[in-house]
Amino acid sequence: MRLRPRLVSLALVLLLPGCGGPAPATTPNPQVRADLARLREATRPFRSLDAAVAAGYPRDVKDCIIHEHHGAMGYHHLNRAFVVKDIAIEHPQFLLYERTPKGEYRLNGVEFIIPYRFWPRDSVPPVFMGQAMAPEDNFKYWYLHVWAWRDNPNGVFAPFHPDVYCKEGTVYRPSPPI
Repeated sequence: MRLRPRLVSLALVLLLPGCGGPAPATTPNPQVRADLARLREATRPFRSLDAAVAAGYPRDVKDCIIHEHHGAMGYHHLNRAFVVKDIAIEHPQFLLYERTPKGEYRLNGVEFIIPYRFWPRDSVPPVFMGQAMAPEDNFKYWYLHVWAWRDNPNGVFAPFHPDVYCKEGTVYRPSPPI
């Protein structure tokens, strides 16, 4: 049977994650599930912003990162002590919070980064938690979001979450330079 090239191309776009749209929400493999459990255990105390501040994350972050079509990432609380070459599940560089309409902080996930000075942009992407990290050329680092505390219909590792809330009037602001 001979398949038409257009149909094959369309099938590949629809079936391959990362092509033609957001990654599908899937059940991670056993190693990723184990890594997620370790991450949740390590970040459980940070569900309280006070605990995160005591561990070196800033209390106040001015901007909530949003995308007009894909949702939001939330407020990125950066612990600069963890910006290192050899990242660890137990030490995410960013904690991703949202502020609820009542003003409470909710921990939704984390972001891991590796600056280009540690892992050059012109090399193969670093792999963490079984995922190839994505380049962020504006701030010269590789990144990986992990929605550890809030289910994301676009997948555990999607960059944006369609249901994360940013207060009215918040505009897109890129992550802080590191």
